[in-house]
Amino acid sequence: MSKEFEIVCEGEFPGTPEQVWDAVTTETAAWLFPTDGMPGEDIVSERPTHHVNRMEGADGWFNQLEQVIEDRPEGRSFLRWVHSGVFAEDWDTQYDGASAHTAFYLHTLAEYLEHFVGRPVVFASVDGPTASADPGAFGRVKAALGLGAGAGAAAGAGAGDSVPAALPGIASETAVVDFWNDNFVGIRTGDALYRFFGRNAFGAPVGVTVHHFGAADPTALQNSWQDWLDRIFD
Repeated sequence: MSKEFEIVCEGEFPGTPEQVWDAVTTETAAWLFPTDGMPGEDIVSERPTHHVNRMEGADGWFNQLEQVIEDRPEGRSFLRWVHSGVFAEDWDTQYDGASAHTAFYLHTLAEYLEHFVGRPVVFASVDGPTASADPGAFGRVKAALGLGAGAGAAAGAGAGDSVPAALPGIASETAVVDFWNDNFVGIRTGDALYRFFGRNAFGAPVGVTVHHFGAADPTALQNSWQDWLDRIFD
């Protein structure tokens, strides 16, 4: 049965209100995914303080994102992010997944604003094969990253640690683990944000997104990461 939901996150972020506004409206490929061309209507657009985008469908279905942005001292901003809508089925699993993804996405937004704001981005997104939806699949991804299959420092590197990055195209570069929990890992290098999603916890294949801030061939980037992820589950 369809049921409405609301996910609310708020806090301070690096960047001026104008920078935060641009990030959540036109620069989403730098931390979330490209949203240009997606269906939806800006029902509120008051730069740089208030933005609401809404999609509507049959039988009362809707999906809405609202961002309220306030100026803070020292070039920072307060952001209130509200995602509301309707889940058509499996409400608990979808809500848990959406809530967890929102926290990870907003952490990535802060990383972008702190380290890469305003730089052009090349985006890539890949999903693992069907086998990557199985229990334990994300542990295999963590192991392939050299981080260990478990969570936290007891299993190896944790959030804030520097690690050798055995990743496509950056094998010799040291990277920073900027986010770590059971279902998500974030890795940052000098020119990219790498996001690893344990969506098997929510009934879907694992995934990887890359936000590369510099010259890169988008097709080659996509293909190299798809090959990397597929080989883990061969």
